[in-house]
Amino acid sequence: MTLDQLRRRLTSIDRQLIALVADRQRMVAEVGAHKMETAVPTRDYEREREVLKGARDHAVELGVEPELAENIMTELIRSSLTQQERTRVASQTSGAGKRALIIGGAGKMGRWFAAFLGSQGYDVEIADPAEAGAGPRNIGDWRSVELDHELIVVATPIRTAAEVLGTLAERRPPGLVVDIGSLKTPLREGLARLVDAGCRVASIHPMFGPEIRLLSGRHVVFVDAGVPEATAEARALFASTMAELIDMTLDEHDRLIAYVLGLSHALNLAFFTALAESGELVPRLRTLSSTTFDEQLKVEAITKINGLQNSRDLVVAIGTLSQNLKNPIDLGKRRSRDSHICWLDAAPATAPTRTFSWEDRTAIVLEKRVFPQPWFFQPDPQQT
Repeated sequence: MTLDQLRRRLTSIDRQLIALVADRQRMVAEVGAHKMETAVPTRDYEREREVLKGARDHAVELGVEPELAENIMTELIRSSLTQQERTRVASQTSGAGKRALIIGGAGKMGRWFAAFLGSQGYDVEIADPAEAGAGPRNIGDWRSVELDHELIVVATPIRTAAEVLGTLAERRPPGLVVDIGSLKTPLREGLARLVDAGCRVASIHPMFGPEIRLLSGRHVVFVDAGVPEATAEARALFASTMAELIDMTLDEHDRLIAYVLGLSHALNLAFFTALAESGELVPRLRTLSSTTFDEQLKVEAITKINGLQNSRDLVVAIGTLSQNLKNPIDLGKRRSRDSHICWLDAAPATAPTRTFSWEDRTAIVLEKRVFPQPWFFQPDPQQT
C-alpha cells in the first residue's frame, strides 16, 4: 500500500472519529434534557471517574496509551458539560423581556457577560466608545441614554469604573447595578455613593477569564456592598451554572486577591524582567530550556487573554500585596527606568526599537498590546 493510500485510510478513520463525536454530542443533549426534567445536577463526579477509569482500562487492553485515552475522554466530558450547562442556563429564561446594559461591553469580559446574559434571554445593549455605532445594540456613550434597564453591568477598567459608579449614583437607575472589578478598594467610594442614593448595587468578581466556557470548578466572589437583596439578585444570575459562589467582605476580598493576583503577576514580572536584564534572547534560551521554563513563557499568552484590563489594576494589586508582606516588594527602582523592546526572533543589531516607560512596559507584559508579533525586552544600554 502506498503512502497516499495509507493517508487516505487515515483520513477516513479521522472522519469516522468525528462522526462518533457528533453522535456522542447528540446523546449528551438527550442526557442533559433528562437531567433537567428529573432535577438531577449537571455534574456527576462519580460517573466521570467511572468513564475515565473505563477508558484507561480499555486502552490498555487495546495497546493504546492510557493517558491518551484519558485525555480524549476528559475533553469530551468537558465539552458535554459545557453543552449541558449552556442548555440549562438558556432554559431558565430569567432575562426574558428584560434589558441589560453592559458599560465597557467591548472589552473581553464585557463580551463574555453579553453572551452570558443573552443566553438567559436578556436584550443586551453595549455601551463602549470602542464600538460606538457598530450596530443597533452598541449605543456608544451610556451617559446619553435613559437608564431604564433592569440590569446594568460595569465592565470597565478599575480607574474608569470608579468614575462610572459615581456617575450612576447621580443618575439613580432603578435596575440592578453590578460591577465586576478585580479589586474593590478603588471602587469603595463609588459603591457607597450608589448605596446612599438608594440604588440596588452588587459587587462581584468572576475568578476566570473570558475564554472560559464551562463554569464548573470556577469561582464567582460576591462582595458585600451593603445591599443584601441586590447581592441575592446577582447570585441568581449564576444559579443555573455549576460555578461555586462565594461571599466575602470588601476588605477580605482585596486582602486575599492581593495574593491571588498581585503575587502571581509580581512573579511573572520578575521572571520577564530577569530575562530582559540578562540580555539573552528567548529563541537562544529555548534551545536548552526546561519544561518549567517553557511553561513560564506560556504565562504571557495566558495573561494576555485573562489579564487585568489596565496596568494600573496590577500596580494596585501588587501594592496591596506589599502592604501584607513582611518584606514589601520594591518596584520603585524599576519604575524610573525605561526599556527598549524588540522582536523575539530579530537580531539585536537590527531589531526595531522604541522606548517605553515602566507603566507601558508593565502593560505590554500583561496585554501584549503594542506589537502583535513575538516580543522581548532588552535593557536600554544608556540606562544600565
